[in-house]
Amino acid sequence: MSQPWTHVPHSPAYPRVDEHYVEPFWVSERLFQEEAFKGAIYDPACGFGRIVTSALQAGYPAYGSDKVDRGWDSTCQDFLKHTGMHDNIVSNPPFDIMQEFAEHALKLARRKVALIMPTARLNAAHWLMGANLETVWLMTPRPSMPPGHVIQAGGKVGGGKSDYCWLVFNKDYDDLPTVCWLKRDESK
Repeated sequence: MSQPWTHVPHSPAYPRVDEHYVEPFWVSERLFQEEAFKGAIYDPACGFGRIVTSALQAGYPAYGSDKVDRGWDSTCQDFLKHTGMHDNIVSNPPFDIMQEFAEHALKLARRKVALIMPTARLNAAHWLMGANLETVWLMTPRPSMPPGHVIQAGGKVGGGKSDYCWLVFNKDYDDLPTVCWLKRDESK
């Protein structure tokens, strides 16, 4: 059962409802084409399971959970209270708790953490300094990330108005991050 959330303006296209915004499949498919992971993929905010599905299709063992049952075959749990270790954590986290979510993921991941973040928030994200950030993948074209309830209701999806990126942290990396383009219609 979903918790009630306050209405806070999020973007011109969609109001903030419950921090369940759904990325198009290409966003994670392309990440797994460009970024190598060693071991299993865990998505602690799996929503409809798109990242888990893309990881499985890319040949990785993958599983997910979410705080709210959104119809994906996953365990319901609050990630911020979770203490289990995972090889890699890849997720589209709630943006309103991005820093807390990222810091917790970095404690629980053995190797890499990859998180979607609104690109406009990068300049103010001072917490990224010294956080083993290896790569910033700028997504192009802008992915449309509507709320899950819009998709469930069969609403039209398209025409993204916000820029997003993948932040890829590597526990073994200790240098300046690289900025790369992650293009929807291009692969290795």
